Amino acid sequence: MMGLISYSDLSTLFNILKQVEFHFALKFTLWTSLVATIFATIIALPCAYILSRYKLPGRVFLDTMLDMPIVLPPLISGIALLIFFGPVLGDHLAQAGIKIVFTPLGVIIAQCFIATPYAIKTFKQAFASIDQRMENIARTLGFSPPNVFLKVTLPLAKNGIIAGIMMAWTRALGEFGATAMLAGITRMKTETLSVAVFLNMSIGDIKFAISTAIVMLFIAFVLLIILKILLRNEVSV
Repeated sequence: MMGLISYSDLSTLFNILKQVEFHFALKFTLWTSLVATIFATIIALPCAYILSRYKLPGRVFLDTMLDMPIVLPPLISGIALLIFFGPVLGDHLAQAGIKIVFTPLGVIIAQCFIATPYAIKTFKQAFASIDQRMENIARTLGFSPPNVFLKVTLPLAKNGIIAGIMMAWTRALGEFGATAMLAGITRMKTETLSVAVFLNMSIGDIKFAISTAIVMLFIAFVLLIILKILLRNEVSV
């Protein structure tokens, strides 16, 4: 981190921040990662709750499969996504007018795929930390299962859920490998901040790459500080 900062200077950094390519990469990264995080949250909430509350047949296998994107290199995940949305489903999606490979939608799907397991892991710990007697009491008072979840479980797990969302968003912001495989690395089209660093390093524009990397470091640092504050008294990841 200090090496990146010491290799750059403020005037160069500010000049890079004014460039159109940087503005595109920043805006593109923010909106795609936010959309990916929303989808990751929608998927992760029911998965995490079920895994924390019910002893399903094959639960260990299911839990392991959900954790696979965490341990697999993102490049491998990207290849799997490329094959799935290309040769496997590509023709069917094209007939429905949906194009995923080498498009911004592909960026969102890749980010969501990589970020969702982090949300599930954190949400599951948040739900598991709740005293289930509180939920049982609510049921005896006549609350339906959906009302118990919305009015008791979610409020009690609130900080852990927020932390999981932040964790997923942080992971989506920095995603590169799966995105490069599924959506490509096209300048000013599927160019996230990570892709911008790669593209400019590959053509020798080290100043642009380092300045972009410093911005990413700053964003990650701020988000991780917020995340640690939220996790301090709730769950540990």
